Amino acid sequence: MRPTDLSPGSQRSAQLGFSDRPAWIIKDEVDGGWVLQIGGVEQSHVDLADPTHIVHEYLRRMANVVDAAWPRQQKIRIAHLGAGALTLARYVQATRPGSAQLVIEIERELPTLVTTALPMPVGTELEVVIGDAREELAAMSGRRFDAVVIDVFSGESSPAHLAARDFYGEALEHLEEDGLLLVNVGDDAGQRFLAQQVRELEDAAATKGLSGVWTLTQASLLTRPADGNMVLLAGGALSSPDVEDWRAAWRQAGPHPGVVLDPAETLEAFRTIGRRRS
Repeated sequence: MRPTDLSPGSQRSAQLGFSDRPAWIIKDEVDGGWVLQIGGVEQSHVDLADPTHIVHEYLRRMANVVDAAWPRQQKIRIAHLGAGALTLARYVQATRPGSAQLVIEIERELPTLVTTALPMPVGTELEVVIGDAREELAAMSGRRFDAVVIDVFSGESSPAHLAARDFYGEALEHLEEDGLLLVNVGDDAGQRFLAQQVRELEDAAATKGLSGVWTLTQASLLTRPADGNMVLLAGGALSSPDVEDWRAAWRQAGPHPGVVLDPAETLEAFRTIGRRRS
């Protein structure tokens, strides 16, 4: 598929300096809207006409999590570690106008490409910081957010200094007492990296005195080997007396067929996966 013009003068491609890969904004002929491709692989989807239209399953689950934890129209402070095409940031602005949002992105050229080709909704309050997610977050000592979203992993090729208990602990330190950490973890069919991240996040949460890790994902990923994404949750928000109501809302919202696992179910699921893989 060849790139399609967006509008006169719109930037539609860039060579990314950190990864040395090309990035393109192209028309989505199937779902409508626009797609960000990096190195020939689809990374993000954006519907400029309707920012609440989210195509990628894991991002839809993340949006559902935010919707249950904070009523629509209520402003929140949210940090996005990893920019992509800013799909979730657009969703937050559409559903909670005026929310203070921070993006940390290691690819200097990417936010400019995305916001030039695919402008953010009017009124978006978005601070963009270029650099390594862990280093830049550490430089923000004392800064707190209602939610922190980590979307930087790509299976076992993920940066080791990010895929670790210490980094999760540092991210949790930047949450309000009732805040929420949302982590997208993609992995291949072996799911070894996913299992490792569950353990690392579980240890980090326990060190902070928090309840364990919740998991939202496609049901089939727990029963048969397949590439896919899981959303992991941790943070003080999950100690809310409303958490079982949230779970019901997450299940109902889908995408279907999906599962929502509490901490005990998460640990048991990955023990089962481990036995099946051994």
